[in-house]
Amino acid sequence: MSGFFEEVRRRKVYRVAAAYVIAAGFIIQISSAVFPAWELPNWAFRLVVVFLLIGFPISLILAWAYDITPQGIRATPAPGTHRRRNLIMLIAVGVIVSAVAGFFLFPRVSRRDVEKSIAVLPFQSLSDEKENAYFADGIQDDILTSLAKIGDLKVISRMSVMSYRGDAVRNAREIGKALGVAALLEGSVRRIGNRVRVSVQLINANSDEHIWAEDYDRDLTDVFAIQTDLAQKIASALQAKLSPNEKARLDQRPTENPDAYLLFVQAHDYATRRNMFRDTSLKAIPLFEQAIKLDPKFALAFAGLSMVQSWIYHNSDPNPARREKARLNANEALRLQPDLPEGHLALGFSYYYGDRDFERALAEFEIARRGLPNDAQAYFAIGAIQRRQGKWAESTANLEKAAALDPRNTEILSNLVFSYIALRNFEAADRTIDRVIAAEPKSFQGAALKGFVAVKWKGDLSFTEKQFSLIPPETDPDGLMTWARVWILTLQQRFSDALQVLERFRGETMFNSTTAPSPKAFVKGMIYLLQGDKVRAQPELEQARLVSEKLLREVPDDPNRHAQHGLILAALGQKQEAITEGKRAVELLPESQDALDGPRATETLAQIYAWTGESDEAFRLLDHLLVVPSGLTIPMLKIDPAWDPLRKDPRYQALIDKYSTKS
Repeated sequence: MSGFFEEVRRRKVYRVAAAYVIAAGFIIQISSAVFPAWELPNWAFRLVVVFLLIGFPISLILAWAYDITPQGIRATPAPGTHRRRNLIMLIAVGVIVSAVAGFFLFPRVSRRDVEKSIAVLPFQSLSDEKENAYFADGIQDDILTSLAKIGDLKVISRMSVMSYRGDAVRNAREIGKALGVAALLEGSVRRIGNRVRVSVQLINANSDEHIWAEDYDRDLTDVFAIQTDLAQKIASALQAKLSPNEKARLDQRPTENPDAYLLFVQAHDYATRRNMFRDTSLKAIPLFEQAIKLDPKFALAFAGLSMVQSWIYHNSDPNPARREKARLNANEALRLQPDLPEGHLALGFSYYYGDRDFERALAEFEIARRGLPNDAQAYFAIGAIQRRQGKWAESTANLEKAAALDPRNTEILSNLVFSYIALRNFEAADRTIDRVIAAEPKSFQGAALKGFVAVKWKGDLSFTEKQFSLIPPETDPDGLMTWARVWILTLQQRFSDALQVLERFRGETMFNSTTAPSPKAFVKGMIYLLQGDKVRAQPELEQARLVSEKLLREVPDDPNRHAQHGLILAALGQKQEAITEGKRAVELLPESQDALDGPRATETLAQIYAWTGESDEAFRLLDHLLVVPSGLTIPMLKIDPAWDPLRKDPRYQALIDKYSTKS
């Protein structure tokens, strides 16, 4: 052994080992501080540690074999008869040191994020009255919101945890794995008059063992004190640090009026069930307004009301009066409580959805993100704006961050799907749809998206039809599935079948994922035109024009309504008026200001040019739309009858050949 150590000293292996340990320790320290700031995943940090541990014995071998001299790197002379034995001993020492270091390092590395992650599952209501069921949800939601304000914690957002409401038997390990957390909070609430009993237990999701349990028996007016106490105890149990500002926020009470609070809880429940349909969101408005009437200083209720108004304005009813209400309520929330993160979130949405003022909206969302570091909505909103700015990589990163905080939120996942479709990354879009289906297997959303992507990606109409057949016929919110089924049948040129489906719909307009409801008469008139029946098409298109004019009078600055009106006029043969409307849509929604929706306005103008005989202009725009994100795909160009007027032109096939090769 003395010969071995003498050889190690002579070859300067000690010096290299010491330098390596110091450098590796420095790298680990820097990585542990920088990786969380960059929001890199925990496995990336573990990978760095693994490479450093593997590198230690390798560095010893290199130090043994080579030496740095004035003449450069040279092989170290190797006198003695036990060279091979000494080298084996050196390797063994290096591996043992790395193994021991790994034994002590990896538990600390693995705990870095995992132990500070939690999901607050829906609380069980032990009361008989229905309103007390909402009260249990409110207790759970407020505890979740309080925890979400702690930056040192990872907290899963409300929509993902609410999918577990009503589960009689919960498997902690499965839930922890699905949500990506190490701890779960379960509880029950019983309310009798003005007394509230809250029982909670913190569970280790990896072992299904109880960490601790608490029972609270308080007056109704003390409910916020329960939430604050719980948040602090959970933070302590998970070793999460609380900043002074975070402690101050936990102590703030949203209202002193229990009746206003109960109304707010019910309103918040409706408001956070957001999807592309407005009926559920509309139910939240009168409840928020009643809560505000009971407590005119209820800033959180003003913020909630503002966000609902902004959402409906953006999604289905771009009425200026609704936009103004959203702005006024957001401003009032911040007047009452200037540091309210939800108030800044609401003001951001009013700038984003109401004014398309992206810079001011981003500034507000950033304030909200700092105040609510675990709120998926802030990351979602930032990502949604970034893709409109053409910052696709940054947008995807923020949308994925939102999905990590709210992994079962199908709205966020669906937005990711549309981002990947816009980038023509259909493989990623399809994988994300699988996440939608896993999050909500019974929802029609996954099947509809699968079918939509199949058409855009491969032009596979038979697969899309099969996907749509999985959706129950009675599932037709605002006529959306009627419109979708007619669209597929039209692409298949099964015009008679399309008319039969359309006849079963009794409404005047159908929702089609834009702010311009599609007149039933327009869809019907277009099918007659595709059949070559201009006589039957004419009265339908005239009726569609009247409906479209009414829609435009309601919202004169909506680009989607101008685009649709232009198509109707083009179908009626009113060339100049149609082109004017199409250009107006592009002026209101230029690609330079909106990389997501702008190309859709451009595509409508290209269709108007095609239908009115302006082939040169149509081909100019098509050549552009087949390149830009959110533009056309080759399969759609091949099968969509909207482009029939161009098919006999040699430039049509030339475009297909040109971009089929590139894709």
